[in-house]
Amino acid sequence: MVLLGLTHPHGIKPMPAALYLEEHRRAMSSSDYQRYPGAGVLFCRDEARLFQKAAAAWLIGSRSLVMMNAHNFRDRHGRQTRPINDCYFQVGGKNYDFGGDLQLGIPADADALHITDDWALARLEHAVAADVAPQPVPKASTLTTGYGVLQVTMVSPAGHGNYNGPTSIEPCRIHLIDPPTEGGIRRARHDCNDGYGGSGSGLFDDSDHLIAMQSASLDMNRRLAFDIERHYGSALVIEGELRSVIVKILERAP
Repeated sequence: MVLLGLTHPHGIKPMPAALYLEEHRRAMSSSDYQRYPGAGVLFCRDEARLFQKAAAAWLIGSRSLVMMNAHNFRDRHGRQTRPINDCYFQVGGKNYDFGGDLQLGIPADADALHITDDWALARLEHAVAADVAPQPVPKASTLTTGYGVLQVTMVSPAGHGNYNGPTSIEPCRIHLIDPPTEGGIRRARHDCNDGYGGSGSGLFDDSDHLIAMQSASLDMNRRLAFDIERHYGSALVIEGELRSVIVKILERAP
């Protein structure tokens, strides 16, 4: 389960079209931010050392802990692409620097980045403003491994490279939960539209519980019908080692 389709091909602009034949995306509203309070954006330096919108990220469990994808900092072979201090976090209209510590799901000696270890956690240098609430820590997963359609909402506070808007929210479906692999975490295959920059988007159930985090999609930006083997999105279920580390970090917080 090697992670594919993570980085934008140099010099190629993605087409502004949905990945799948259905199109139900819209821009996030103020009420959406109240329903999904931890929704934020990761900004990182590009090759010219200028800050650019990189991906979605989540203020999770406290006003100083951020959850995002490991592929913002490692390539598919596990090699570092940037340090955490080349990025900052934006939430509630304000920017916050990271404190320097970065915990990754991918082991330090790994030679490949997979969907199920594509997570990262980092503390902010200072807690966010008191009027910004974090996303609650996800409950222990009750999702069943195997086939079965689950209605979800993909929340993309960083938008997508193939969507004409700064943010995106969409009703869509999970079709298959794969068996657990790295860290006891499972991959969820879904038909939610995604594009470059949409990594880190949250998948929420009908009770607004965060259940998974987007990682990558096969055949990025090809507009085809959903296919469980050939054309689908991959998210990692927030469980196993990822959820355990979140809980441990919060338990030892001052």
